[in-house]
Amino acid sequence: MKNEYIPHLAEIVSVRKETHDTKTYRLVFRDSGLAGSFDYKQGQFVQVSVLGVGEAPISITSSPSRKGFLELTLRAAGRVTSAICRLHTGDSVYIRGPYGNFFPFKELKGRDILFIAGGIGLAPVRSLINLVFDNRDAFGHITILYGAKTPQEICFKNELIKWEGIRDTSVFTTVDKPDGTWKGHTGVVTSLYDKANINSKNSTAVLCGPPVMIKFAAKELLQRGFCRPDIIVTLERYMKCGIGKCGHCNIGGLYVCTDGPVFTWDQVVRFPENEHVF
Repeated sequence: MKNEYIPHLAEIVSVRKETHDTKTYRLVFRDSGLAGSFDYKQGQFVQVSVLGVGEAPISITSSPSRKGFLELTLRAAGRVTSAICRLHTGDSVYIRGPYGNFFPFKELKGRDILFIAGGIGLAPVRSLINLVFDNRDAFGHITILYGAKTPQEICFKNELIKWEGIRDTSVFTTVDKPDGTWKGHTGVVTSLYDKANINSKNSTAVLCGPPVMIKFAAKELLQRGFCRPDIIVTLERYMKCGIGKCGHCNIGGLYVCTDGPVFTWDQVVRFPENEHVF
């Protein structure tokens, strides 16, 4: 029987610096049974461990349509993520998973998609964005709204530019605190709504970012005519096992690690008020 707690060895084959404290790692599995065939879905996560340090859940940022490697983007925030961020090409980590549910894909075909992300929240959404672009003819207009605290904290800068050049796609970026070189939009991500001329008709919105951003972004989408099932969000909770055994991520009778991390707004509003989702 498969042991869910046994991780697999993965080698870091490239490291890309996104910001001063955030990096994207490309990994290749060295286990003979997994090399080139690690299957996952858009929006899932893995548990990443560094020997002698510990383990942490990290969202998968690569698209399942791009085979042969796994990409993870993380910020040096705690003991484990800081240890990972000190690693280099040729070093190894251990991976178990993938875990959790995932962003819908087939259900979105033929619809317009509005992606709203803040900070490092663009990382898990990037998995679905690139999957959609790898199947571009199956979808309507794509709108990407992205917000960061400062210009220096914008992730995936080159891809934001690349995405903007794809047909029938609009990309808008904003920062909370501009510097002397910033010539773009200034303000919270919801201040881009009018600029982007978003339309709720035949549209699905996918949100990922800080809880306060998700709360107000979703609230305004509802005011603009979006239905609750058409607003998809990701939730974060403290996790240990990743498979619904430890109970740390329980919320409203569900486990974020197994029933999530992807939820519709219709599910979120049914959580008990004392759960303090946002």
